[in-house]
Amino acid sequence: MSYRDLFIDLDDTLWDIHRNGKECLEAIYIDYGYRKYYPDFEDYYDVYMRNNIRLWGLYRDGVILKEELIVERFLIPVREFGVTDPEYAKRLNDDFLERTTRKTGLIDGAMELLTYLKPKYRMHILSNGFTEVQHKKIENSGLRPYFDTVILSEEAGVNKPHPGMFTYALQCAGAKREQTVMIGDSWEADIVGAYRSGIDQIWLNKTGEVSMGKTSLEESSIGKFEPTYTVSSLKEIKEIL
Repeated sequence: MSYRDLFIDLDDTLWDIHRNGKECLEAIYIDYGYRKYYPDFEDYYDVYMRNNIRLWGLYRDGVILKEELIVERFLIPVREFGVTDPEYAKRLNDDFLERTTRKTGLIDGAMELLTYLKPKYRMHILSNGFTEVQHKKIENSGLRPYFDTVILSEEAGVNKPHPGMFTYALQCAGAKREQTVMIGDSWEADIVGAYRSGIDQIWLNKTGEVSMGKTSLEESSIGKFEPTYTVSSLKEIKEIL
């Protein structure tokens, strides 16, 4: 296939959200005295992450709004200890997000791949992350020079996997569906979303999970399918593009 434009997810495809986020949460745990709630950081982290993943799924699907996501992900781990103030959670969220913007850890092979791709394609970030932090993360981690455009869901008004996000991205990039491929790690947001929008996909499947497991989107609209391409590391993409 001859591609001209690449849509590339940011978090956990290029920018290492788990490593960077965990480092920030551990600093929060110490600075905010959370040892009185969770003597072991890993216990706090497990509760936070389990709920954060669930809340992001609800936000992605339009079930909850951004404010509920940012409040609940920080209140749920401490609500049983009597911490219930939404304003406290918002301040903590702001602190956490600001810390993340200063983190620069990338997924293995990210810079090598981008350097390889830059002369050959037009590249565009396509992310569901919050506008106020994504641009800073991209700049501070040295990713910005590689990309023609940065396209964020808050600007589109819908999140991946909604087809409207991909239509908006095609318009912003001046790209054609048949000449575009989506690269991302999220099966539902990136791969199912691109498939439903008539865009080829490269699934970065770092964990080796089975792609054919049904999701609610698949069950309701598209059934089972295989991604156009599947790789287990970023370096394998050089064999495709």
